[in-house]
Amino acid sequence: MTNSREDGEIMRDNYNVKELNPRKNPYAKELKKQITIKIDSVIIDYFKDQATETGIPYQTLINMYLADCVNNKRKLQLLWK
Repeated sequence: MTNSREDGEIMRDNYNVKELNPRKNPYAKELKKQITIKIDSVIIDYFKDQATETGIPYQTLINMYLADCVNNKRKLQLLWK
């Protein structure tokens, strides 16, 4: 039996990377993107409380809420006093 390093070298000899048919990940557009955003602490506390009640992580809840806004094409209504 050969060690894993020798196995890897043998496997490498069996494949020609240039002949592979690389294609784009069809799910890439659905991947999450990490950003930095400033959110009021009262908002974070609200979603953390919701997370405790539901058992769903608060960041997931925020993402679900924003996704609902996008999916239902909700528009922000500002009322200036």
